[in-house]
Amino acid sequence: MRLISSIYTLYNIIMSTEAWAPRPTDERELISNYSNMALRKVPPDVTPATTILDLSYNLLYQFQSSDCHSFSKLRFLILCHNSIQQLDTKIFDLNKELSYLDLSYNRLQSITWSSLVDLRHLDLSFNDFDTLPACEEIGNMRHLETLGLSGAKIQRSDLQKIANLQFSTVFIGLNTLSHYEEGSLPVLNTTVLHIVLPMAANFWVLLCDGMKTSKVVEMSNIGGKSQFVSYETPRTLSVENTKASTLIFHKVDLLWDDLLHVFQFVWRTSVECFQIQDLTFGGMASRDHSSFDYSNTVMKAVILESIHFRIFFIPQNKIYLFFTQMDLENLTISDAQMPHLLFPSHPQSFQHLNFANNILTDDLFKNPIQMPYLKTLVLRGNQLETLSLVSLFANHTSLLHLDLSQNLLQHGNGEKCMWPDTLILLNLSSNKFDGSVFRCLPKSIQTLDLNNNKIRAVPKEIIYLKSLRELSIAFNFLTDLPGCDHFKQLSSLNIEMNLILSPSLDFFQSCQEVKTLNAGRNPFRCICEFRDFIWLEKHSKGLMSGWPDSYACEYPLSLKGTPLKDVYLPELACNTTLLIVTIVLVILVLGLVVAFCILKFDMLWYLRVLAQCIRTQHRIRKTVREERKRSIQFHAFISYAAHDSVWVKNELIPNLETEDGSVLLCLPERNFDPDRSIAENIISCTEKSYKSIFVLSPNFVQNGWCHNELYLAHHNPFRDNYDYIIPILLEPIPSYCVPTKFPKLKALLEKKVYLEWPKDRRKHGLFWANLRAA
Repeated sequence: MRLISSIYTLYNIIMSTEAWAPRPTDERELISNYSNMALRKVPPDVTPATTILDLSYNLLYQFQSSDCHSFSKLRFLILCHNSIQQLDTKIFDLNKELSYLDLSYNRLQSITWSSLVDLRHLDLSFNDFDTLPACEEIGNMRHLETLGLSGAKIQRSDLQKIANLQFSTVFIGLNTLSHYEEGSLPVLNTTVLHIVLPMAANFWVLLCDGMKTSKVVEMSNIGGKSQFVSYETPRTLSVENTKASTLIFHKVDLLWDDLLHVFQFVWRTSVECFQIQDLTFGGMASRDHSSFDYSNTVMKAVILESIHFRIFFIPQNKIYLFFTQMDLENLTISDAQMPHLLFPSHPQSFQHLNFANNILTDDLFKNPIQMPYLKTLVLRGNQLETLSLVSLFANHTSLLHLDLSQNLLQHGNGEKCMWPDTLILLNLSSNKFDGSVFRCLPKSIQTLDLNNNKIRAVPKEIIYLKSLRELSIAFNFLTDLPGCDHFKQLSSLNIEMNLILSPSLDFFQSCQEVKTLNAGRNPFRCICEFRDFIWLEKHSKGLMSGWPDSYACEYPLSLKGTPLKDVYLPELACNTTLLIVTIVLVILVLGLVVAFCILKFDMLWYLRVLAQCIRTQHRIRKTVREERKRSIQFHAFISYAAHDSVWVKNELIPNLETEDGSVLLCLPERNFDPDRSIAENIISCTEKSYKSIFVLSPNFVQNGWCHNELYLAHHNPFRDNYDYIIPILLEPIPSYCVPTKFPKLKALLEKKVYLEWPKDRRKHGLFWANLRAA
């Protein structure tokens, strides 16, 4: 199995999309990206120091020396998905450092070759060549590692010209194939061979020759009657001298019978790992799978990923048994929407099973399954519900790794669980477990994943997990760190994204072996109890994983979002005993200072004199207030010019005076005594009123008596400055219109302590409310 894993890993590294893309090896690489811009020629503003130039997905129909001669440091040139028809490689003579050239998906029909000895990657696939553009010039590229080719005809003589090179990958992307000379592909020396088939291609001959060419073979776009009927059948082809150990099919669309033919053909070759990605099959079965010959094979792994079914007339149990009777080391059937599986009644040799992303239910374990050698089981992304059923099946295996994530699993307290002593890794993430799951765990477990469940607490009475090293309980509802009383050897704990407010110190006392703790993204409450947790990180030398970015306060609101590393909780505020001692000491010191001052400077005499002064002032204010209250008869005295009397009578008086008499106004025409002078009446009215209201306007400025009223009100000996006066600005008064002989009025306008009458009637209500409040 290690051999299969290593081969498959090698394939993924070499054949992945990223491996075919230019990958800068130096941070100083200068990338100029002009991809997908509908360009018809190379832009003139490309930086001469460019090392990676991407002109893919444009409308270029030619590429000349003037387009690239200025790029002396160019290393990667990407011209794929354009419309280039001809190319003379002499244009690259000045690009001495060019090592990556991608010309795939163009309309190239001919190339005039020159020396490109430093190329490591050359892609000419999916063009319109009549024959493969393999020539002696390519054979002289000693550093070439990956090569992409295309052509309507594949001949042995063409490939013979590059047979001296040792490739890591050869990619043959074909738009069409009119002729293939049998025995051509084995001329190549390559570790990986990838062929993209056109609709009409001799699938069987290409498959047979491909397996004689390289250790890893991939074929894409397999399907159609022309590939399976128009040419030789598998029985006429020789499978001797094949060297392929890994065979990958991608985008396969076959009838069930054709799929059986493919498996039977590959079964007797050197292939150890057979993988099919994106498989679609269906139709009526004319051939029974029971006729399949499972003998004489070196096959160790079959991997089927992303399977789609058309309408077919094949009993599903026959499909299940066809694969499970292979009795291999490794069987993968994933992303197939498979509702059930059947296994033979006799013991199986499977060591690794992967049935991820199907719709398997608990019915899978209703019948006995004998797999004594099973080491890895992946059931991720199904619809399993009962954990105890899985444990009873696992107890008859040699399981090391078990993945049950993304199911509907739960565990009831009364259910009995039995696990094998060999199980060391268990993934139960993304299920419906609560704390009771800790009563159904294998004692031998070393790595346990319980992320994204409904666990609120770790029960105190659980199985003693003496071997547990790594525990992940992220994305749950825990309110505190679990102790390590039942897993003394725990070294790594992930508890991020829970509901932990203030971690208790009991965890750190019981979990002495923990070397890594991820408690980030919890709603921490940064109060005094949290000081020890912050102190621990600052003195633990990297114990907290994700520190400090993932650790911030959630409460109190004044500290929300503050990183824990920036939180300061002083000792005095958190230590009650220290706070009390400090307060007592301060009081004692202040008491000693006061006693010293009293004795030294006769402070008692000064304090008695100060108290007498305060009492005297209080009596004076009280007497004045009482005298004023006895003489007050009106709430306000109104002063206005004769020209403004209409506004006063129609607006001011109706809005202030009420029928209940709660507000009384003093008006000159109504309350002046005719036996007194005007000055005496003004003084008398202002003394009998709480406030004096002055209606200011240009008319008010021109009226001398109005200004006298303002002057007398301002100099009332029982009033304080402007607090007694309420000015109403009826109309704007420019400062230059106020004569210098009226300084009080000018000062009042400059201080803007007046209420302004609004012209907008919608604002009158607010004006009267403010005036009444004043």
